[in-house]
Amino acid sequence: MMTAITLGVLKSAVAGNAAAFRRVVELQPAGGNGDKIFPPTYMSGDVAGVYANEKRRVGDEIVDCVLLDSVQSQANRMELALLDAWRNRQKPEDFPLPIIIVDFKESIVPDVGQITSLELPHRIADAILRDSLFENTPFRETQIGLQLNQISPRNATPLFAYCPTALLFGMWDSAGPRGGMGAKFARAIVSEITGVGVVQGVRTSSRIDPLQIYKESGPVYRMPNGDWTLDADKAAVVAKKKKELRPSEVNHGNIPPTVTSGGVTIEKAIQTTVLSLPALRRQYFPVENDKSIKETDDCARTVLAALALCAATLATEQGYDLRSRCQLIPITSTTWELLGGHGEASTTYSLSARESIELFKEAVEEIKTTKLPWSLDEITLQPRQELAKLVKNSHELAAKTVSVEGGN
Repeated sequence: MMTAITLGVLKSAVAGNAAAFRRVVELQPAGGNGDKIFPPTYMSGDVAGVYANEKRRVGDEIVDCVLLDSVQSQANRMELALLDAWRNRQKPEDFPLPIIIVDFKESIVPDVGQITSLELPHRIADAILRDSLFENTPFRETQIGLQLNQISPRNATPLFAYCPTALLFGMWDSAGPRGGMGAKFARAIVSEITGVGVVQGVRTSSRIDPLQIYKESGPVYRMPNGDWTLDADKAAVVAKKKKELRPSEVNHGNIPPTVTSGGVTIEKAIQTTVLSLPALRRQYFPVENDKSIKETDDCARTVLAALALCAATLATEQGYDLRSRCQLIPITSTTWELLGGHGEASTTYSLSARESIELFKEAVEEIKTTKLPWSLDEITLQPRQELAKLVKNSHELAAKTVSVEGGN
């Protein structure tokens, strides 16, 4: 039976010269070999809906590949897996992770609800936090916010205390007072899913209208309230014109069967996840007199390593349903390799979701032997009125644009 990663293994790897924890998982479409899947689409110049195709060297061959889930998307999935574990805890010590919340429930856009630092694209440096208040004080002017002005890889202690995930998934404090000169932290853990041996496919679409409404039965017009009408006198005026629409633009009528390019079949998919231990070692955590101590630094790095392994493991446990018509299943084990430094042999370990949470909790418990800060107090901010108003205006503009322009 394979040995699970223990706290001792993790501490030794972090404090020593090990290179990385690596996990490589082979996947297949849930529908079986040969089933079509749909990669994410991107803008390429002025062209929308483009797949990220490329050639990669796989073994001794150069193979057509396609990106199925990017590094950024994988990071978001890992953060959301951590958020689920945090939300499902019964008490703070069940999943002791520092999180900052922006609560919109008492604002003019209560439907936004709560947004956490695990959901913000720039994490604790995000403009949403900058434009929110903590106890009626702008966040960047609070004791926590002012500490962010001093952060760097040589002084990562404030991030460790309040937003440790920023030290794993990367952060650039471009929204802070220093703008583009704000502190940058590279990703310490990266994951990506690639489809190997790609064959492009096609997509079909059609719709049969049971009312058999013909295009010639129009035109129809959008009304100012978003409804539609056949009466041109009731139509909304856009750019001094009353725009004529086809019935299909208000969801009536047939759509003839069409064939366009879309979807792919693949030989296999590969997920590669790497936690760089040198990246963690480049982060320092002074707690007194701006001087770091190796034992304290190693304790903080061990917590971060445990959190990274936990995030990746919990995300895997949630499955690989990446998007509509792109569900994958693993056909190889989801074990971790500890890669030794200087050409040393690697060691393979198992790690279940439950074990990853316990490993993280054990690592956090070790913080008590140091003076490292680790905030488990609830930090809830309220959006500034200007931010809430900006959100409200955007929602109203989006609704108006869809209604008046006839979008579906």
